[in-house]
Amino acid sequence: MAGRSAEYIKELVASSMLQQARKFAEVYGGQGRLWQRPYAEPRPRSASAVASVWFTAYPPSVITRPGESVLKTLGDARLWSALSSIGVRGIHVGPTKRSGGLKDGTYTPTIDGNFDRIGFDIDPAFGSTEEFVAISRMAAAHNAIVIDDVIPSHTGKGADFRLAEMNHSSYPGLYHMVEIPGEDWSHLPDVPEGKDAANLSAEAVDYFKERGFIVGHLQRVIFFEPGVKETDWSATAAVEGLDGKLRRWVYLHYFKEGQPSLNWLDPSFAAQQMIIGDALHSIDQLGARGLRLDANGFLGVERRAEGPAWSESHPLSMTGNALLAGMIRKAGGFSFQELNLTVDDIAAMSKGGADLSYDFITRPAYHHALLTGDTEFLRMMLRTVHEFGIDPASLIHALQNHDELTTELVHFWTLHADDIYTFAGQTWQGRTLRMHLRDVIRERLSGTNAPYNLPFVTNGIACTTASVIAAAIGISDLDSINDETVKLIRKIHLLLVMYNAFQPGIFALSGWDLLGALPVKADDVKHLMGDGDTRWIERGAYDLTGLSNEEQSAEGVPRARSLYGSICDQLDQPDSFASQLKRLLAVREAYGLAAAKQVLIPDTTAPGLLVMVHELPEGRGTQLTALNFSGVTLEEVVVLPHVKPGPVVDMIAETIEGDLQEDGALTINLDPYEGLSLRIVGTLPVLP
Repeated sequence: MAGRSAEYIKELVASSMLQQARKFAEVYGGQGRLWQRPYAEPRPRSASAVASVWFTAYPPSVITRPGESVLKTLGDARLWSALSSIGVRGIHVGPTKRSGGLKDGTYTPTIDGNFDRIGFDIDPAFGSTEEFVAISRMAAAHNAIVIDDVIPSHTGKGADFRLAEMNHSSYPGLYHMVEIPGEDWSHLPDVPEGKDAANLSAEAVDYFKERGFIVGHLQRVIFFEPGVKETDWSATAAVEGLDGKLRRWVYLHYFKEGQPSLNWLDPSFAAQQMIIGDALHSIDQLGARGLRLDANGFLGVERRAEGPAWSESHPLSMTGNALLAGMIRKAGGFSFQELNLTVDDIAAMSKGGADLSYDFITRPAYHHALLTGDTEFLRMMLRTVHEFGIDPASLIHALQNHDELTTELVHFWTLHADDIYTFAGQTWQGRTLRMHLRDVIRERLSGTNAPYNLPFVTNGIACTTASVIAAAIGISDLDSINDETVKLIRKIHLLLVMYNAFQPGIFALSGWDLLGALPVKADDVKHLMGDGDTRWIERGAYDLTGLSNEEQSAEGVPRARSLYGSICDQLDQPDSFASQLKRLLAVREAYGLAAAKQVLIPDTTAPGLLVMVHELPEGRGTQLTALNFSGVTLEEVVVLPHVKPGPVVDMIAETIEGDLQEDGALTINLDPYEGLSLRIVGTLPVLP
């Protein structure tokens, strides 16, 4: 065998995800286990009933004690005692399986926070399989579950991709990659020394489309960065195949160069085997109950005669997701999708696909409301959820996560660019409304107003929840934050908790939220931002329990400044963020708000006021969430049609605030950045 030894190839095959998935599949044949549960349709309310409050960890940012792994830290009894006390019922660990690449027999580091998976084993940087399983057991002891990740759209450049480059059996069919004949190599870019691929120019993409090799440009270039990623296509260097032939391949990557896209409609069906095998491994061998389907909207791509390829809203994505999500339900788990796409796509891919969807619909809108003190756009997006037939209880309403605050507003950019909207007393085309909203958010959230928040390519702004709030209240220098400022930031942070938690569905928050983390300085994470990924400023390292003196995580992420302190210390202080969060979540749990039905988003006169009205489960009355996103005191009368008169109860203070009369008029008084949760009890006698 030319080039590589037979033993080396054998080792690659044995360590490949495709081979491991094929072996796992053998244990399911002829068994009755996978036929015991409903699986064809999403079951969002069943999923949220299992765990409706999630803590989302980010392994590269977890500070450990000397000699301990990240997974051991996340399974610590003291940590779980605190999380359980707060009301957390699920931990989304984040991607911890082996990621990065494999080059000349040596593993290379992840290039996208472990979202470039190359193996089913736990990445040694985070711990061991046994320690992951221990987290599942510790969570179960605290009436909670573990949520893991599946990445159905791409892998890293591990054994599977290296075998594909060598044209080994069905491995090229795993990927959207095409062999380029030698006579066309002159149109391929030179690969710089030390690299194994180079990005194609726009002209080269057009050339290879015309030659019939690739589908051409996609609808957008995610992570566009001049000189780094200008198209979604890259070319490999010359690779010697098993037959001794040198080949160069052009391959698709929706995201970074080291994340080659999978081909979900290759005759080998290798991608389906590998990804479903990965999902079942997480459920059956690691003890996960839920799975995130990351970037699952990019499973189909098709050439079009005119314009860019069909790469979003493609029916194949829905088919692929239905297969994957159905298999997860058959195995006793649930899944959620993290789709920053149009509302149409989120709605369509929820029909038969994942049980839950990340709330990218209102997430940028509630930040816009805070930055402007005006909730009009937020009300528009809350109503849009209903217009597209999406149940708010199927959404994951979250504070900060590991990604940027997106300002792409894809809904208004693609399918609805020509639609007409009314906003701020004017009519707008979707595309112009999008640009207006983007400009407002970016101006107030970054630049000279808030230089500590940084643009992330063209996608959005890298920031923490605390630094969004700092920008909203006019802080240009984070070093100027004092004790009084911390109190105001904490108050607004709890307002955002109420927005996300006091409506139906899942509420999720991160370690950065629990500690009130600020962004780290760009110079301190320069070593992680070589490819322009500014998101590392928002991923500062954290120690939730306060038991470690380390100033950085094992991954080299520096400790973020915490405004609130460890959650263990906070729980000893009644007015702390964690203690007030605990009280809010206890109210949410007591009244079953996660299972409520959203029935009304009324208009308001005060710009900063948002009102959401819900029917509580089991006939427990009508609940109203009223939030003041502005810095001014407001008073407003809200009319609640068809709500039965009765006492009005402040659910948090546990006091009766009067009675709702026959006309349904309810007066709301709110101080700046204050929130209320009111219940109208129509079954109690009204005092004479």
